Amino acid sequence: MVSEDDIDRAPADETAGTPAGDTAGDTAGDTPSADRPAGSAVDPKVAAAIAAAEAAGPASGETVRIDSWIWAVRLVKTRSAGATACRGGHVRVNGERVKPAHSVRVGDEVRLRHEGRERIVVVKRLIRKRVGAPVAAQCYVDNSPPPPPREAVAPIGVRDRGTGRPTKRDRRELERLRDLERLRDAGGLGGRPRER
Repeated sequence: MVSEDDIDRAPADETAGTPAGDTAGDTAGDTPSADRPAGSAVDPKVAAAIAAAEAAGPASGETVRIDSWIWAVRLVKTRSAGATACRGGHVRVNGERVKPAHSVRVGDEVRLRHEGRERIVVVKRLIRKRVGAPVAAQCYVDNSPPPPPREAVAPIGVRDRGTGRPTKRDRRELERLRDLERLRDAGGLGGRPRER
């Protein structure tokens, strides 16, 4: 018979024998096991993809380049974009700007400014090959601030289907709206005012 004390000690006993740098067994959601409740089991496809990513990952003692890692976990679209971001000073590891060949370790905090947004992630697992989004999310802890809300902008000059051809009055209103949009984008009045 298993007591509640044995259940509470089970996770601590499992991780006590692992080396300090080895995190293969301490993340929840890696693979389903007997001591986890049935509701917390991971999708078998995701578990298989995680196992494949770990098999393709670095052996113990090997390192992963920062440009390769941010590409593999899908923070940037291409590895060359990751290298360019590093060279431009947009990637920081533990608060320091890094070059593309900088080695990343488990537990490092990576800050990436990309596409007008700052991503702050903590490395949970090292991988070299690009993986799917569900597996990539298992490789880091995302501490990023929420993205700014998108502004709802109504498209200018879009007419309802089936309304027919615009009249001369409709065309004048559309031109006026487009001119106002151009002025707003340009940041002020440009050119001479239209005559009526």
